[in-house]
Amino acid sequence: MEINMITIFQSIADTTTGTVTIQTFLICIIASVVLGVVIAAAHMYRNTYTKSFVGTLVLMPAIVALVIMLVNGNLGAGVAVMGAFSLVRFRSVPGTAREINSIFLAMAVGLACGMGYIGAAVVFVIIMELVNVVLTLSSFGDRPELERSLRITIPESLDYTDVFEEIFDKYVTKCELVNVKTSSMGSLFKLEYRIRLKDSGTEKDMIDELRCRNGNLEIMCSRAANQAREEL
Repeated sequence: MEINMITIFQSIADTTTGTVTIQTFLICIIASVVLGVVIAAAHMYRNTYTKSFVGTLVLMPAIVALVIMLVNGNLGAGVAVMGAFSLVRFRSVPGTAREINSIFLAMAVGLACGMGYIGAAVVFVIIMELVNVVLTLSSFGDRPELERSLRITIPESLDYTDVFEEIFDKYVTKCELVNVKTSSMGSLFKLEYRIRLKDSGTEKDMIDELRCRNGNLEIMCSRAANQAREEL
C-alpha cells in the first residue's frame, strides 16, 4: 500500500473550529510522551545525566503540547500563558550544550504535537537523534587536550620572572602566569601557569626539566579547569 506523504504531515487537529476532541487530545499527549522517551533515551547514550533531568525530557513535550492545545490560536490566552511563564524563575546550574539541545528538541516536539503534526514530529525526532548518535560516535569536533594548569613551587631566592622561559619555549605554545603566592613564612613561592603543550607526549620531559630548575620542589600539572567547558 502506497503511503501518502502529504497526509502524514497534515495536522490531526481541527483548525477551523478551534476545538480539541478527546481523541485528538489523547493522541497528541501519548505521542508527545513516547517521543519524549525517545529523546531522553538518546540523551542518555554515552552521556552523563541525572534521573530528574531525564524525567524532565520525557514530560516536557507533553506539557508544551497541552499549553499549545489550550491556547489553540487564541491571542488572549497566548499572552496570558506567556505572562505566567515570565513569572517563573528557573534557578539551576548552567547546562551543557547537549542538555540545552535536548531541551530545545523536547520543546519543538511538544509544539508540533500540540498543533497536531504528529507525523512531522516523529520524522523530525528520528532524523535529529540519528544525527545525534552519528556525531557522538564520530570524532567530529574533537580536539587534542593540550591545555594544562601548571603549579610550581620555588625557593624565594629564585627569580621566577624568566627562570623557566627556556623550558617553556621548548615545550609549550602558550604560557601565562596567572597567580603567585608565598608560603612557609615567605620562604617559598607557589606559581600557577596556564600553558598549552606542543605535544602531550612531552609532558613528563617538561616536568623533569622543571624539577631541575626549582630544586626538586613540588610541581603539579593538571588539566585546565575550563578546557572542556560546554555551558551555553
